[in-house]
Amino acid sequence: MIKVYTTPTCAYCHVLMDWLDDMGVKYAEVDATKYPEITSVPVTEIDGEKIVGFDRPAIKRALRRLGK
Repeated sequence: MIKVYTTPTCAYCHVLMDWLDDMGVKYAEVDATKYPEITSVPVTEIDGEKIVGFDRPAIKRALRRLGK
C-alpha cells in the first residue's frame, strides 16, 4: 500500500502525485492535517517506510523493493 500525505496548498505534493500518476503508480492520498505527527509534506509511505519530501531516488528505491 502506498500513501501520500498531502495538504491542499502544497505544490510539491501535487507535483509528486502527478509524477506517480505518470508512472502508473497507484496510491491513496491522505489529508496530512488530520495527523499532528506529520509536520512536513509531502510524506510518501511505501510498505511502512516514510519518505519525507519529494525525494525521487528514495521513492524509486522503495518502489523497486515492492516490484513496481
